This record gives sequence, structure tokens and C-alpha cells, in this order.
Amino acid sequence: MELNVLSSIKTNNFEDPNMPIVIGELWERTTAMLQDYEGAIYGVYDTYMSNYKGDYRLSVAVESSRGGETIRIKDDQKYRVFSVDKEIEQGVYKMWQTIWGLEEAGDLQRAYTVDFERYSPAGEIEIYIALK
Repeated sequence: MELNVLSSIKTNNFEDPNMPIVIGELWERTTAMLQDYEGAIYGVYDTYMSNYKGDYRLSVAVESSRGGETIRIKDDQKYRVFSVDKEIEQGVYKMWQTIWGLEEAGDLQRAYTVDFERYSPAGEIEIYIALK
């Protein structure tokens, strides 16, 4: 799958005190460009400097041939998929906390290549974590 990048930032979950604001502004700025878009929207995590405690790049992307930068999701990459309960306040962030906890416990062996959140047009949210 090839995704067209609409906008990107670099941040850190634990050392950037403005991380929630920076990510919120990225999504706000980018989704404003997609008012007539009806497909899935992706939050793509890549360019990891180490693990989930290090710097990474977050891009908002779509399945479209808009031109510009693209991110390729390899067909042969294995993923563990986590479904987010959208009824829970801050459900995406809480699912990421669960993912980090699984990793800390040794129950999730992450590849740190390309991970992504998929926001479907029907409202479902899934987080895909690349596995070793």
C-alpha cells in the first residue's frame, strides 16, 4: 500500500512537553484539507530514532494519487492490529499506553519500521504495529 503524505512532524512522546499540542495541530491543519475526501485517513509513524521513548516522525496520509511524498507500507510486513474503542475519551492515546505496556512486559516485539493508525470512513479506528 502506498500512502500520500499530507503533512508531517517530528516529536517525542516523553521529552517534548508540547507533544499533545503539536500532534493536535498537525491533525487539525491536515484534516481541514480533507473536507471532501471520503476514504480512510492514516496517522503514520516512522523514522524512529530508537523505541517508543525516542524521536519519531508522524505523518497524516491518505490512499490517493495526489503526488508529493509517499510512504510505502510493505505487503509482507506482519502487523498486530489493535481496535480502539472510540467511545472512550482519548481512546487512541490510551491504546498507545496499552501498546507500550505490552512492549515493556515483553509481550509485543515491535519492528519500529512503519506503524500506523487507520481511521475508516465509517468511524472505526485501528492501530497497526509492525512486528519483528
